[in-house]
Amino acid sequence: MRLILNILWLVLSGFWLFLGYLAAGVVLCILIITIPWGIASFRIGFYALWPFGRETVTKPTSGIGSLLGNIVWVVLAGWWLALGHIFTGILLCVTIIGIPLGIANFKLVPVSLMPLGTEVRDIRRGGPFDKTLGR
Repeated sequence: MRLILNILWLVLSGFWLFLGYLAAGVVLCILIITIPWGIASFRIGFYALWPFGRETVTKPTSGIGSLLGNIVWVVLAGWWLALGHIFTGILLCVTIIGIPLGIANFKLVPVSLMPLGTEVRDIRRGGPFDKTLGR
């Protein structure tokens, strides 16, 4: 089921969202001071390209540095990436098949606004189901 959802996601919204994150990451890496934000943009962009089967988790060690970095991120690129998720989510929710994908887009809005201090990980490794599977 994840494969089908990821393929639908890739065709309907994932590729275009990835291009937005890629553009933001390239611009932020060209400016030498903002390379950490560019790397975060690439990380979240790959998550936005193929999200089902992965999750974002807040790092417990992130502190005031990631908060200040996220404020800079919102000013530089986060607000228009979040608007892209909102706009795409609204368009996907128009159809019945697109509703789960639209909801997934709305769930990506907080991540697009605050990528520093979050970690993308595979659900099969280190996910919430590990305890039930005996891993």
